[in-house]
Amino acid sequence: MNARLTIEGEMSIYRAAELKERLIDALAEADAVLEVDLAGVTEIDTAGVQLLMLTKREADVSGRRLRLLSHSRAVATAFELLNLAEFFGDPILVEGEA
Repeated sequence: MNARLTIEGEMSIYRAAELKERLIDALAEADAVLEVDLAGVTEIDTAGVQLLMLTKREADVSGRRLRLLSHSRAVATAFELLNLAEFFGDPILVEGEA
């Protein structure tokens, strides 16, 4: 069974603890795939990027898969600047352009 988590607002250092708990809990509930909808992310900093990277690593270790969906403009820009599209392995689909 796939699990789905929607993140809205900032993915920043100010919400890192809250978001880490939500991401790891959602991953634990997923049988095979955790889908994270990023359409509502208004801002992402390096702490937010690190959370997504941590979640991917944890998914890989546990034999699950992380799928990032509907990247907001903020997320797509950060991934482009940091050259992370290949790391996550999902196509970057910006909401409104998909």
